[in-house]
Amino acid sequence: MSVRRDLERAAGRAGPAARAGAVTVTDEHGTVREARTPVLAAPPVTGSLADLPFTNAAEAPTAVVLRRRTPDGTWRPVTAAAFAAEVHAVAKGLIAAGLQPGGRVAVMSRTRYEWTVLDFAVWAAGGSTVPVYPTSSAEQVAWIIGDSGTRLVVTETADHAETVRTGTLGLEEPPRTWELDADALGALTALGRDVPDDEITGRRAALTPDAVATLCYTSGTTGRPKGCVLTHANLHAEAANTVELLHPVFKAVSRRAASTLLFLPLAHILGRTLQIACLLARIETGHCPSIRPAELRPALREFRPTFLVGVPYLFEKIHDTGRATAEKIGRGASFDRAHRLGVRFGQAHLDRFLGTGKGPGPALRAARALYDLLVYRRIRKELGGRMRYAISGGSPLDRDLNLFFYAAGIVVYEGYGLTETSAAATIVPPLRPRPGTVGIPVPGTAVRIADDGEVLIRGGIVFRAYWNDPAATDAVLRDDWFATGDLGSLDADGYLTITGRKKDILVTSGGKNVSPAVLEDRLRSRPPIGQCLVVGDNRPFVAALVTLDPEALAHWLAVRGLPAGTPIADLADDARLRADVQRAVDHANAAVSRAESIRAFAVVEGEFTEENGLLTPSLKVRRQAATAAYAERIEALYRRP
Repeated sequence: MSVRRDLERAAGRAGPAARAGAVTVTDEHGTVREARTPVLAAPPVTGSLADLPFTNAAEAPTAVVLRRRTPDGTWRPVTAAAFAAEVHAVAKGLIAAGLQPGGRVAVMSRTRYEWTVLDFAVWAAGGSTVPVYPTSSAEQVAWIIGDSGTRLVVTETADHAETVRTGTLGLEEPPRTWELDADALGALTALGRDVPDDEITGRRAALTPDAVATLCYTSGTTGRPKGCVLTHANLHAEAANTVELLHPVFKAVSRRAASTLLFLPLAHILGRTLQIACLLARIETGHCPSIRPAELRPALREFRPTFLVGVPYLFEKIHDTGRATAEKIGRGASFDRAHRLGVRFGQAHLDRFLGTGKGPGPALRAARALYDLLVYRRIRKELGGRMRYAISGGSPLDRDLNLFFYAAGIVVYEGYGLTETSAAATIVPPLRPRPGTVGIPVPGTAVRIADDGEVLIRGGIVFRAYWNDPAATDAVLRDDWFATGDLGSLDADGYLTITGRKKDILVTSGGKNVSPAVLEDRLRSRPPIGQCLVVGDNRPFVAALVTLDPEALAHWLAVRGLPAGTPIADLADDARLRADVQRAVDHANAAVSRAESIRAFAVVEGEFTEENGLLTPSLKVRRQAATAAYAERIEALYRRP
């Protein structure tokens, strides 16, 4: 295996479109302030994404575009023609149920095949989709349904349907609801049998690129969610340009037809645009309803994708699982050596590919070959055995972890974006990897750094407005630039590095500005840490609260011969546990100055979860809620002598 050789081979095969991505940078007084990348996929002037299934069916009716998991665990192929027929039938059912052109349909479900059918069926019927996280409370559902004016809802389970019923009791016109577990698609298909086919044709023809495709409500770390108005043109700009940039290269790297397992929540914009991109490129896609490692790993081994799009949590847990497995058989130290060597090998390999170094020497290559037999191939097996590349977004991926996967034969490209930018606004281009950054602007997009360090974005991917909230819209859309609220910097080649959120910056009593995101991201990348909260605003120093990952804790207890289920309270002062947490803290502190480093920490009971309100559905910590929940523990950190 040679990552460099595969990348070079890809460069020769992929053609000029995929190798594109020439960045124009603007330097102001010695600082790069702006970067822009030319468009690769021209924006459509007619039609909408509703046409996509039918275009595929007309051009390649027998092409397998999706694989659907059956109850016995096998993956049944779904052709372009079959998918289009199902979309058409469900769209007729939605019209029969009362969906008017421009009307809205909410979908409250985990990631599954039916979600994709519904998305395109809503569009084919002339409507727009309102995704609702399946973990949403009745109050959150009430706000989204009421604010969006949704009249039709499809839920996954009876429990979800009850949440919708409870939340919408006070509405003047409660929505009509179907359940996927009770064959919602079958019921809608039966309902629409008498709707003429040309009704769908007419509604599709009436849609334009500027028609609203979705009201995607932000998960938000504070306040009520805001509905981002995204058009068909927005979603097409995102999906089509990333396909043109990435797909030819990734296909050449893997040397087989591309396929992926979609497990990101389809209520999140990244999962939605991924499914659109896959249908545009006719990439075989399967669905998995969970990102939890115990549920996801078997699906990965069965589906065997060639690439994945995930969040850092996924890559962290795959790494942690590998180490835990090695430790169980007495090879924990060997895994740690494999990690350190992988980082060295990955950096040397990357330096050579980028022309900044000689590459790994004979001894390093030999050691890498040995650890490929002992460790790296097991990592690849956990991911199905065929995966050669991945995309990570949502938050920064630890650089050393990225290099470890590089040495294991899996190139991880990072991206950055928000709901308001239709998912990725920047991405690391496939022939110019640069771990530690989130890449260059997506083709057709510009990124600018404001005077205060805020990241601004402009291009076809930027949303139109917040639904029913002109004041919030005006606050973030300034002269065609979207103000993200994130802080970052651009290097001389136009690569963006994100350093934190403006609203999250801590200022110690000594006047030091500290971005907690840098520390928290690195803390979470090391076992046994689960989630964490870095504090220190108006305090004399920076400190942290950490929770322990349940799987990592169970393993930690077993290896040390301690009873399973030992309470955290009995372990909080255990010298061995504190030493392991301290190593994670040291790793985090290595990225910052001493004044910004974590001086004290406390191991706390429980977890940060969506259910207890401490995590958003996109796995971001709700800082205000967490600070309030652990106020006494935070105070105790600063009472210590």
